[in-house]
Amino acid sequence: MDQKYTSTTGERPRVLGGVVPYLQLDGAIKAAAFYGRALGATEEARYEPDDKGRTMHVHLHVNGSSVMLSDAYPEHGFPLEKPQSFTMHLVVDDIDAWWARAVGAGMAVVMPVERM
Repeated sequence: MDQKYTSTTGERPRVLGGVVPYLQLDGAIKAAAFYGRALGATEEARYEPDDKGRTMHVHLHVNGSSVMLSDAYPEHGFPLEKPQSFTMHLVVDDIDAWWARAVGAGMAVVMPVERM
């Protein structure tokens, strides 16, 4: 894999947060753009896509934490696997604004927002 690494600052971005999710997706670059619209994520760096449009790494900052994304590379031992049960929480101060932006960008509502 001879992909070029680019960063918004020209340097390796700082990793934010204590535990950093690294999600393997089918379409990491599209997902990064969607997370920007839906969650206000900023793309800090990425490896440029290969000839199939896949990237091995995208680094996002979302609400003070890092989130990493990658496409699957089955030919290198990293096939796309069905998720095996996990939950991620996004802690925010203004749930109404975050909810409206996420739903407005196309995120699916599985459960309505409510105080729990």
